[in-house]
Amino acid sequence: MNHRISMTNVSFAFLKSSPDFLNLVLNNINSCVLLLDKDMRLQAFNDATTAIFLRNKAEDIQYVRCGEAIGCAYQVEKMKDCGRTPHCNRCPLREAALISYSENKPVYREHIAREFYMNDGKKVLKHLQFSTRSFHFQKDRYILMIVDDISEIVETKNKLVEKEKQFINHMANLNSGQNH
Repeated sequence: MNHRISMTNVSFAFLKSSPDFLNLVLNNINSCVLLLDKDMRLQAFNDATTAIFLRNKAEDIQYVRCGEAIGCAYQVEKMKDCGRTPHCNRCPLREAALISYSENKPVYREHIAREFYMNDGKKVLKHLQFSTRSFHFQKDRYILMIVDDISEIVETKNKLVEKEKQFINHMANLNSGQNH
């Protein structure tokens, strides 16, 4: 393949004739890539979606609402559709998607800590970073949501903060012992 990749949109022009190539690219991205419609139904997703949210790859989550597809604990526990629980109005994922859709504003690198149910039935707290953007394709409008699981980073940061506090306390104790 003799395609020159540059930093312009023109560089991806060759992808128009190769949906297989684009699927390979999307499925090799470590971030969860969700393509949603105005009703927050999943129109398409990449392989990382099932890895980040530990969903069964064979499970059919296409055309399912976002919270249902990713195992939102509120949706599961209230046994209501995504968008219909008391928590949905304050869901940062939903808010960002709807802002991108209704106001045509991208949302960048927002964070959420939320519990999700995995395929094995276990509830897991995940720290996510996400961005959303809306775009038109043919006659339809879509929301692109990119989600990264940053739980490991947050946990490591919290451990470092705790160790720093312990160190400061230890140093304070040493200093107070020297002053007596």
